[in-house]
Amino acid sequence: MHDVAFVFAGFFVGLVVGLTGVGGGSLMTPILIFFFGVKPYLAVGTDLLFAAFTKLGGTVRLARARVIDWRVVRNLSAGSIPAALITLYILHHVQSLMTSTLGAALLLTAAATFYKAVRGKALPATLAEGQEARAATPRHWSLPLLLGAVVGTLVTLTSVGAGAIGVSVLLIVYPLLPLPRIVAADIAYAVPLTLVAGLGHASLGSVDWPLLAKLLAGSLPGIWLGTHLMHRINERVIRSALSVLLAWAGLKLIAI
Repeated sequence: MHDVAFVFAGFFVGLVVGLTGVGGGSLMTPILIFFFGVKPYLAVGTDLLFAAFTKLGGTVRLARARVIDWRVVRNLSAGSIPAALITLYILHHVQSLMTSTLGAALLLTAAATFYKAVRGKALPATLAEGQEARAATPRHWSLPLLLGAVVGTLVTLTSVGAGAIGVSVLLIVYPLLPLPRIVAADIAYAVPLTLVAGLGHASLGSVDWPLLAKLLAGSLPGIWLGTHLMHRINERVIRSALSVLLAWAGLKLIAI
């Protein structure tokens, strides 16, 4: 029975990720901890690789649709991946940071998700012809590196942040990018980040491989469906509901 529940949980999270770019770590980690009783360190490590493979499936679909701005992905990765490696080095020596940081990260993600739901209406829905290069240019060259490093550290510590916080970073740094391209870039740049962080956690012994396989069995078709429905669903409603759920999970973790 648990096996079916794990597959269904994977499908649900994959669907939400495909629709909104949010939900990988911020949803799956609390689900594993509160609904299935998985220990926090195993939930974080397993979820990082879950996010990597789930978002890889979404990235392939979005790349074929030509909605990923690879320069944006490269700029954010240049800050986030080195930060992830440094954080992994620290985690090899101090693992007690994980649970309290996870609670704080979920609260931050809830705030970022709500901000995106409110702010999303002001963004352009499409990109005018010939404006691609301008839209993919950051407000300042240092912002993707600095904010990417913050996201990389947070994701490695908690598995949370690549989605909602990453989208909020993109909103701040690339204000001219349309919503579909923001979601696409966020999904694509999370792949190398969560893969590096997840393999680092695997070296610490904090990945449940059979559980990962069950989650992926549901998430890969879920994110495929979500990316196809991206333009047909009112994502503002989904994000508003998510922000309430994530705030609740964050408060519960801090209280542990």
